[in-house]
Amino acid sequence: MNNRNKRSNPENDLYRAILLLETPEQCYNFFVDLCTVSELKAMEQRFEVAKLLNQGMIYNDILEQTGASSATISRVNRSLNYGTDAYRDIFAKLESEDEEDDA
Repeated sequence: MNNRNKRSNPENDLYRAILLLETPEQCYNFFVDLCTVSELKAMEQRFEVAKLLNQGMIYNDILEQTGASSATISRVNRSLNYGTDAYRDIFAKLESEDEEDDA
């Protein structure tokens, strides 16, 4: 089987370890140690693309603002529309957290 199509194990200790991180700084430091600079930049870019798509921004504006390729924007859009809803769940939690901070 092609490794690209093989799903990871959600029970892997990596995911449990991420849940143990308590601050953004701890999370950042963990990912800096775990990932290459280009892997980390790619994940940050995909997340930014997802936020902008979720806000209704169009591809050309996202491309201009983030420098992401149209293929990346399309892949992220596919995840937003046909994925597991993880992006939207996180956006809702972040929005709720921001509202609590504003209160």
